[in-house]
Amino acid sequence: MRNPQHRIPSVLFDHRIRDPDNTRHQWHPPTPPPPRHHTVPFHSPADIAKSNRFAAPSGPFTGISPQNRRPALVPTLRARYLSTMNKPTNQPVLEVENLNVRYGSFQAVKGVSFQVQPGEIFGLLGPNGAGKTSTLSAIEGLLKPNSGSIRISGNDTREQPLHARASMGVQLQSTSFQPELTISEIIQLFAGIHGIALSTQRTNEILSDIKLEDSATKRFGQLSGGQQQRVSLVIATIHQPPLVLMDEPTTGLDPQSRRQLWERIEAMRAKGHSILLTTHSMEEAESVCDRIAIIDHGQIITIDTPQAIIDDNRDKPEVIRASRKGRITLEDVFIGLTGTAIRS
Repeated sequence: MRNPQHRIPSVLFDHRIRDPDNTRHQWHPPTPPPPRHHTVPFHSPADIAKSNRFAAPSGPFTGISPQNRRPALVPTLRARYLSTMNKPTNQPVLEVENLNVRYGSFQAVKGVSFQVQPGEIFGLLGPNGAGKTSTLSAIEGLLKPNSGSIRISGNDTREQPLHARASMGVQLQSTSFQPELTISEIIQLFAGIHGIALSTQRTNEILSDIKLEDSATKRFGQLSGGQQQRVSLVIATIHQPPLVLMDEPTTGLDPQSRRQLWERIEAMRAKGHSILLTTHSMEEAESVCDRIAIIDHGQIITIDTPQAIIDDNRDKPEVIRASRKGRITLEDVFIGLTGTAIRS
């Protein structure tokens, strides 16, 4: 007698009679629905730089693409910012008042206040962990301070953040750009982002001005450290901002490249830019800056011209002890005021 467990269910038996090829239960991939939206093609940075997609319009800039009337890369309101920024003024380019920055229970910046005047090179000096980076980050808009105010060209960074950011350029100690782009493509790309149309002739003039006309087709990573800093400075100032922030720009440069960068900083001042410079080089601060502020433990210790700071502190015992050659230098004063302990 056949085992009942091997009996074929009647339902399955009937189905096999009706569907002998067993096609009814074969899996078929579902038919995809028709696309509801147009597919947006991917554009690499190289494609963008080689096209005129980011070039400024020839007519009045409204932030609207004339082809489809849709919002372009730059919002419509940016036209108003571009029309109001970079106007000559006698007010301070940068005003920092009673700035306070906390990280949990630790207060990194304690009531910092200073101003940068039009056409001034202002140095912000301090040992590691003194509060320089937190102060710069608050000015750049990278962090929100707990209290205090920051105004750039009269624009409060809280109430008018886009106005404030459009009024400054930033050069970092180390900068990386799209590795697949050439130097000329990088300059044209960032000019287009700022709504500035650069012809090939104008791009070549910029490269010639920074002594890189023979490197137009090189990638950014193929340049030396000094050449990279020159390109970064061009990018930071391509929209002619009233204020330029430079974070230790000469770190790692040889003496020749460092002196060339000092000359370019002086040339920027001659064009009307104001510069806020952070550096660990006392020689650089003494040679380039009109005024300096020394910050330590989150507080401003002193603000004045380099020579005035030296004259006001040369007779202090801690400064005399820091002197190694008998002649009091700015570095001696800096060590005397901030101490000899190594900061992490």
